[in-house]
Amino acid sequence: MTTNPYVLDLFAGPGGWAEGFRRLGVREVGIEIDAAACATRAAAGHTTIRADVATYPTAPLAGKFTGLAGSAPCQTWSAAGLRAGEDDRELCHRALDDLAAGQDTRDALRARCADARSLLVVEPLRYALDLAPDWVALEEVPAVRPVFDHIARILRARGYTTWVGILNAADYGLPQTRRRCILLASRTTSVGPPEPTHSTVAEPESLFGPGRPAWVTMADALGCPVADVITRGEHEGGGTRFSTSAPSWAITGRARSWTLRMGNRERATRRTLDQPAPTLLFGHALKDVSWYDDDGTAVRRLSVQEGAVLQGFRSDYPWQGSRTKQFEQLGNAVPPPMAGALLAGLTAPTAVGVAA
Repeated sequence: MTTNPYVLDLFAGPGGWAEGFRRLGVREVGIEIDAAACATRAAAGHTTIRADVATYPTAPLAGKFTGLAGSAPCQTWSAAGLRAGEDDRELCHRALDDLAAGQDTRDALRARCADARSLLVVEPLRYALDLAPDWVALEEVPAVRPVFDHIARILRARGYTTWVGILNAADYGLPQTRRRCILLASRTTSVGPPEPTHSTVAEPESLFGPGRPAWVTMADALGCPVADVITRGEHEGGGTRFSTSAPSWAITGRARSWTLRMGNRERATRRTLDQPAPTLLFGHALKDVSWYDDDGTAVRRLSVQEGAVLQGFRSDYPWQGSRTKQFEQLGNAVPPPMAGALLAGLTAPTAVGVAA
């Protein structure tokens, strides 16, 4: 196997995996077809092959990568979508078994899918079998877990130890309770989930050291401490108490204890600034991801910069394309803190875990 420390990133998007890897000094090459995402990656300094992951040949890549990461488009599997992936699940399992047997039936099976994008979740196995990287890290919505379990069984037959489970990104410092299914596999070490760095509530110090801090809130991440201000004018007592909690670059004179609301339905998810954000979803609901004040009045929409921070990117990340395309990239990206946590666990020489 090559000693070249490059990672191949499938469905690379704007650079979520890449940013996490960069922070650890690991070099990444992404395959991505979307023009706006490729432009964002270029502006951020990430190397990209602009191509369709499903049709790109693996032979030219052989021997060039020690690791493989991937997050296939999740629209057909997401609870926010039409869930066509559920209808196509058996075809995905058939494609996995066929690839493991050395038969490529993807084209024929794709034609039978309710949504051709459903079959994209099998692409990482094709690359893993052909390139035999030292390790594999995949991320998807929780509904894909049966498919990941199947991929793990195939990889174990090829000498990998594996772990599949659901992780919450808030446990790794992201100001967002984003739950995703993770597959980890390695040919060189045992694997398991990375040790959480944060907890739902702050943990006390123990004989073993300091406890984990509480989840990062939106106020923490956006630089707007939750604090009350009392306006008394020239009087000794009384006055009006209000909160200054609001994104620091957008505080107005009528700033209140703002709430982030996902969608405009009666049961839309709402989170106050002293909590982590919910899973950020955009697409058709983009116009409805907004800040509301104490009175339930819409203040304004979430900005791209705020969304980037809540997704674990730096606030000045160079998003390219229209506003809609920027939010689309942002919502689909792997949070860099999560990517970094997964890679650190895979490459650490003392990584521990039990093969599943």
